[in-house]
Amino acid sequence: QVQLVESGGGVVQPGGSLRLSCEISGTVLSVGAMGWYRHPPGKQRVLVARINSDGTTNEADSVKGRITISRDNAKNTVELQMNSLNPEDTAVYYCFADSVYYCSDSRCYDHDYWGQGTQVTVSS
Repeated sequence: QVQLVESGGGVVQPGGSLRLSCEISGTVLSVGAMGWYRHPPGKQRVLVARINSDGTTNEADSVKGRITISRDNAKNTVELQMNSLNPEDTAVYYCFADSVYYCSDSRCYDHDYWGQGTQVTVSS
């Protein structure tokens, strides 16, 4: 019943900006950390940024100064504002949410979830 739906990917020229959004559908009781990994073709998956439930953040060195991650706990959404994009940012970006606690049919669960992925392409 719980799903992560992400959006905002696309094609942008070097130096441009994109805003990625991720929303948790369904009713959840609590959520831990949220953020994005990215997976460039032929390379390993790497963490882009995460934001914890208390608002503290972690960003990869490669994106520091160019991205801002934020979350709205009331709406169960997380956003990643990316500026000054370059071709090295080209990848499929996957939203994640850890420790999603929810109940269904009188049973409660604690799972990690991933979004479907959204393509970000930076090219002139």
